[in-house]
Amino acid sequence: MAPTSSIEERPRIRFDEADRERLLQLTAASIAHGLAHGRPLLVNPADYPPHLREPGAAFVTLHLHGRLRGCIGSLEAHRPLVEDVAENAFAAAFRDPRFPPVTQVEFPHLDIEVSVLSPPEPLPVRSEAELLAKIRPGEDGLILEEGMRRGTFLPAVWESLPDPRSFVSQLKLKAGLPPDYWSDTLRVYRYHTEAFHAPVRELMGDG
Repeated sequence: MAPTSSIEERPRIRFDEADRERLLQLTAASIAHGLAHGRPLLVNPADYPPHLREPGAAFVTLHLHGRLRGCIGSLEAHRPLVEDVAENAFAAAFRDPRFPPVTQVEFPHLDIEVSVLSPPEPLPVRSEAELLAKIRPGEDGLILEEGMRRGTFLPAVWESLPDPRSFVSQLKLKAGLPPDYWSDTLRVYRYHTEAFHAPVRELMGDG
């Protein structure tokens, strides 16, 4: 990952209500298209405002009756944001290896969350104690990298893991590392997100 300027030095991501509605409806439409055709919705970025056509990285998280039903995303911007959202919506519904594909029966009952990521910034730390002192609970998303192993937790994970030590230990496990692991080659990045959500029924005009 290329170094970026400090999160505090960059303006926060900002989407107005119309932007949020567009991205959430796009997410629902891509899942519906996947159910009907077995592939993501093909997006024409020219149909969207310029700032939604810029390269962007997003995670799509699905819940069913309050339980996680899929979560897939991008950590770095490598395609137009609207394309990233549509592709990750399809992947969260049908390609998350932790879950079977979403069904037509489940679809109307899903709750959709879109999280758009800021560019990750390196967080230089020399020990776990220093990392725990620097991270901001409830605000920071974290990425840990060690060799080919990598894991991330979105800021929303703080809701279920509010203790920084537990947050970091569980993230190490997600990355395939022991919970007490530390080395001089471990790389840490942080980012923030702008997240918004809605039930599918509302997005598809059924409620």
